[in-house]
Amino acid sequence: MDIQSIGQKIRGYQKDGKRLFATSSFQTHSVVLLHILSHIDKSIPIYFINTGYHFAETIRYKDTVSQRLGIKVIDLHSHVPKVMQTNGAGNLMFTYDPDYCCYLNKVQPVESLLDQYDVWINGIRAQQNEYRSRFKVEDSTTGKILRFHPLIAWSTKKVESYIKEHDLPIHPLESKGYKSIGCEPCTRPTNGTNIRDARWAGMQKTECGLHKKTFL
Repeated sequence: MDIQSIGQKIRGYQKDGKRLFATSSFQTHSVVLLHILSHIDKSIPIYFINTGYHFAETIRYKDTVSQRLGIKVIDLHSHVPKVMQTNGAGNLMFTYDPDYCCYLNKVQPVESLLDQYDVWINGIRAQQNEYRSRFKVEDSTTGKILRFHPLIAWSTKKVESYIKEHDLPIHPLESKGYKSIGCEPCTRPTNGTNIRDARWAGMQKTECGLHKKTFL
């Protein structure tokens, strides 16, 4: 979708009385959707899923982008304290059950939003991996929430050109080889062509669960 079409779609949702929210991981490519939304309607709530495991650079980047774009970001936190996310040996859950760690720290916090809103705006792109290539601009879910993916057809080249054109901030870890940035314990630099290889290295896992059957 082009910028004008995104604006028309969002205003159409609002005209129909639908309540909208967006989520952002505040990776470098996240800034494109945030910039677009800031020019359409700054009142749309932007949620950041603060797992407690983010790089310090990501938190600083979030603050930089928020100030630059004049947007208000709301932090979401797990309902389960970290002391209860351990096994008998005291090991944190990401070391032995990363799927459930993602559920407690990412998926469950967003679940609490789904009854409050009608449309969930997020910036996933088909080019990111084979699984995400199955998504459409709009996808229904098992609940009432409608997923809206305005950048689903955008290529990495188009995203990077937009960032350069608008002189948008770059995540400080990108220059250090981090191409897909999530929680610090589960993220690695990569020189590969598949940027999602940077996540959950050595595992079959490629998704945190936010974009899987929990919501579809």
